[in-house]
Amino acid sequence: MSNQYIIGVDLGGTSIKMAIVNGQGEIKFQTSEPTKIEAGATGIFHQINNMIDFCCKNLKIERFNLIGMGIGAPAFLDIKKGFVKEAVNLQWKNIPLKEQLENITKLPVFIDNDANVAALGEMWRGAGEGSTDLLCITLGTGVGSGVIINGQIYHGAHDTSGEFGHTTVIAEGGSPCNCGKTGCLETVSSATGLIRLVTEAINEGHPSSLAHILASRGRLTAKYIAEAAYEGDELAIKMINKASFYLGLALGNYAVALNPSKIVVGGGLSHAGSILFEPIREYYKKFALPHLTGNIDIVPAKLGNDAGVIGAAWLVVNNK
Repeated sequence: MSNQYIIGVDLGGTSIKMAIVNGQGEIKFQTSEPTKIEAGATGIFHQINNMIDFCCKNLKIERFNLIGMGIGAPAFLDIKKGFVKEAVNLQWKNIPLKEQLENITKLPVFIDNDANVAALGEMWRGAGEGSTDLLCITLGTGVGSGVIINGQIYHGAHDTSGEFGHTTVIAEGGSPCNCGKTGCLETVSSATGLIRLVTEAINEGHPSSLAHILASRGRLTAKYIAEAAYEGDELAIKMINKASFYLGLALGNYAVALNPSKIVVGGGLSHAGSILFEPIREYYKKFALPHLTGNIDIVPAKLGNDAGVIGAAWLVVNNK
C-alpha cells in the first residue's frame, strides 16, 4: 500500500475532520471544516467530497490512489446496511449514508459510530496498541464508549452496544439525563456532569476559588475545575473525587462483564491528569473483582482528536 491511501472522516455536528492515512495508520495530511448543517445530508456529502479533492491536491495524489473511506458518525446506525437511523446533532433521520456517499465520492465507504471509531483508533495506533480486548471511554459533553473484543468492535444485536454513558449509577434521586432517564453515568462523570456538580455546590453557598470565575464568566469549564483542584481548592477536589467514584464504580462493573486487557480513558476531562486518574483507579480497585484489579490497566488515551480519523481509516483496512 505504499502508493495507496485511505480517507478517514470524523463527522460531527460542529466540524468535519478528515485525514489521508496510509496502511500503517499514519496521517499523511489532514484538514477540518465547520459542518454545514443547514445544507442537509446531501450538502454535507458534497462537502465531504470537496474535502477529499482538497486533501488529494495537497498531498499530490489522485483519486485512484484512494482505496476507500471510513467514517465515524454521531448516530444510531444500522451498520450492515450503512444506514443512519438518527443523528440528533446532524438533524438527520433515516439517511442511507453509505449508499449516498459511495454514489457521490465513487469510493467504497464503511461506517460506524463515532465513539467506536475512536476506540479503534486507540487500538490501532494509540494507548490500546497491542491489545485486542479493549474498553474505551470518552469523557466529554457526555460519556462515549466503544467495546473491542478480539480486535473487532462489538455492536450487539441492534448496533447499540457500548452506550455506557447511559448506565444507571444513581438508582434514586439522580439528575435528569438527555436520554430521558435519571442518574446516568454521564450526568456525574462527564465534563458536563462535573461542571454541573461544582456549579450547583457554589450556588448552594459552598466556598471555592471558582466562585469568582462563575460570577464573572457565567459558567465554568472542566479545565478551570482541574486547575483549581491542583491548586488545592477543596470543592474542586471533592467534586472530581465524586465524579471519579461513579466512574470507578462503573468501570469495575464493566470489567467484570467484559474482562478487557486495558481500559482507555479519553476526552476533554481526561486532560485533568493524575488528579482524576488516581481516584478512578482507587475506586475501580474497590468495585472490580480482586483478581481483575492487577490485570487491567486504566490509561489515558494518546491520540486526542486524531483518534476518530485514524479509527475510521481502520474500518477500510479491516474490510479489505
